[in-house]
Amino acid sequence: MADRSTMSEQDNHLTEKEICSDSETADCLEEEAFVFGEGLELNRFDGLPFSSRYYKLLQERKSLPVWKAREEFLDILVNNRLVIVSGTTKTGKSTQIPQWCAEFCLSAQYQHGMAVSTQIHSQQAVDLALRVADEMDVNIGHEVGYSIPLETCCSTDTVLRFCTDALLLREMMSDPMLEHYGAIVIDQAHERTVSTDILLGLLQDILVHRPDLRVVILTVSSMTDRLLAHYGSNVAVVSLEALCPAEVVYSNCSSKDYFYSALRLVLEIHRTKEEGDVVLFLASAQEVVCARAVLQREGTRLGAGLGELVPVVLCPGQGRAPSLLGEGMGSRGTVTTRGRRVFLSTSQGEDMFWAVDSVNFVIDAGVEKRYVYNPRIRANSEVLRTISRCQADIRKQLTGPTGKCFCLYPEERVLPIETYPQILETNLTSTILFLKRMKIAGLGHCDFITRPDPEGLMQSLEELDYLAALDIDGNLSEIGIIISELPLDAQMAKALLASCEFDCVNEVVTIAALLSAPSCFLEPPVGRAQEVQQCHRKFRHPEGDHFTLINIYNAFKYSQRETYFSVEKWCQDYHLNHRALQTADAIRSELTDILKRIELPISETSFGTKTNTLNIKRALLAGFFMQIACDVDGSGNYFMLTNRHMAQVHPASSYGAKAHQLGLPEWVLFHEYSLSENNCIRIVSEISPAVFIQTAPQYFYYNLPPSESKDLLQHILDRDRSGRKDKKQTLTINSKADKDCSTVAQSYDRCVLQ
Repeated sequence: MADRSTMSEQDNHLTEKEICSDSETADCLEEEAFVFGEGLELNRFDGLPFSSRYYKLLQERKSLPVWKAREEFLDILVNNRLVIVSGTTKTGKSTQIPQWCAEFCLSAQYQHGMAVSTQIHSQQAVDLALRVADEMDVNIGHEVGYSIPLETCCSTDTVLRFCTDALLLREMMSDPMLEHYGAIVIDQAHERTVSTDILLGLLQDILVHRPDLRVVILTVSSMTDRLLAHYGSNVAVVSLEALCPAEVVYSNCSSKDYFYSALRLVLEIHRTKEEGDVVLFLASAQEVVCARAVLQREGTRLGAGLGELVPVVLCPGQGRAPSLLGEGMGSRGTVTTRGRRVFLSTSQGEDMFWAVDSVNFVIDAGVEKRYVYNPRIRANSEVLRTISRCQADIRKQLTGPTGKCFCLYPEERVLPIETYPQILETNLTSTILFLKRMKIAGLGHCDFITRPDPEGLMQSLEELDYLAALDIDGNLSEIGIIISELPLDAQMAKALLASCEFDCVNEVVTIAALLSAPSCFLEPPVGRAQEVQQCHRKFRHPEGDHFTLINIYNAFKYSQRETYFSVEKWCQDYHLNHRALQTADAIRSELTDILKRIELPISETSFGTKTNTLNIKRALLAGFFMQIACDVDGSGNYFMLTNRHMAQVHPASSYGAKAHQLGLPEWVLFHEYSLSENNCIRIVSEISPAVFIQTAPQYFYYNLPPSESKDLLQHILDRDRSGRKDKKQTLTINSKADKDCSTVAQSYDRCVLQ
């Protein structure tokens, strides 16, 4: 990281020479000894004098609603181990509370550790770290840092770290009591992510063992009562002053027509020439991508006098989003370039606008699409439902008192009070694996704010048992411990572990990386689907989609070694996501380092040989033997053996594109099954039923539900046994004949010798 004098204006501070105007430069030079003398206030974190930018930002900080509660919060923090801070977005709590916790740790000379603040999204953790480093007048990566998946910007001097909730949770595997930290800030607790809920449950037990630790929970007012019911009514609460709400306009728009109604409203707002940016909340990331294309097309048809209409995608969970502290932004996200931006976002994106003061209009569709996991059929289904009252209230606060919030639903609609906990809607296998690693035996006694569904718990334990991750006592086996070391879902981790036995680590680790990263395929532009399919056809492998991913990664790495064209241009030409491939490359490096650290063998690549192809399938079957399907009628209707449901191959699959020319394989292994308008299985590769039985015989004999496909497998098994028996008899006869011949030959030899 560069020194303060060489850092950019966004991340660093003015030098003492820059404090003075041009007319006072000579005087400043004469008084240089005084500038660094006793007259200046020193920064307690780095020992250097404060810059003029620090005092400018300090005035902005003092205008935040949270600043009025500063003294109250610090007094409570000294005498209470657990503090709840309640307030809506744009009150400044996400930037100021972590700084005050760092000051608390500093006052104790860091005897109990440094401060850490969690966020649910990587980009927000980075943006907050940059902003807080600027406000504290220190260098990013030194006194203030951040840690997100695949990227760490910290040092031994770091006293305040921003990270994702999932990363802090994983850190507990090596530091169960979080002894590196003296103050832990859990931000966005109202979003009810799985990682945050687990942290809130485990921290209660940690506080019993560590009376020196301070835990601060940042949430909204509607979540406070539930937290008090969980932790006890004697917990200290700091309530921040509520902002004046914007003017709210409700609509009687039908829930089916919200998408185009929202886009029409954006264009109408732009035609009024009223100042201010627009935030549009839609139901899903797919709608956001579609909305951007529509607005880009319609924006070119507007008159030049209206100014440019710039759609900006801010979808949480869709990779690294563009920073709101980037080019064209002021100190708190004010616009410094001409044009009107339209921020397109979805649920969990409300807190991403803390740094934007230019928003004057909010359009709320009032619905969201969530993936809900069904443990009975081991599948995700996309559900459209209304947002919570908590989300609606936050969205109304984004504009301030002078703005307008357009709610595309009637005022009398009854909204759920809180956001539905993700722990009730997701596959809990990774969660149970983590809790087992933390040696929490009685899962029913875990102090969750909301208890997981018992059926989901049982299905996850059953899956871990099938994967040999549990011993006979229900604790983690040696295989389970190794699986928990890998930042992958349990099935993929087991497949990667099996690849060490089958000498195909290089190939399976590539598959694991690409399936863990965002999709490497870009959505085809309107009217160019055939062209995009033609580009992707170059990478298709006859054995299936898993092998196609290897082809894509190998071609990507080859393009990096070429000097006569850029990798970005290559990805653009083939309609591939460059950022996703970079992420996959980083994940692959991380997985390889973990395998080396735990001393697992990594074989040399031999991709393309028949033996390697068979070994890759064996390794994948070791983890995904519960995800096998059989084409029952030869027309692409696949019967899934585990859940006994029917599905079809996704159109984007290698098989989906060539089904009419070459036909579909009879038996396939699939990576994902989702319930949607057309039930689809994704990432599909052909397998041999005999290899499936050999790889998972116990599951086949004792756990696979009865069906015609299982009977077919049994018939194949019996036929193979019969064939081996006949072959064995033939070998026995031949062996006997050879023995007789040998005896005759020996007798003849003895006769000759005599």
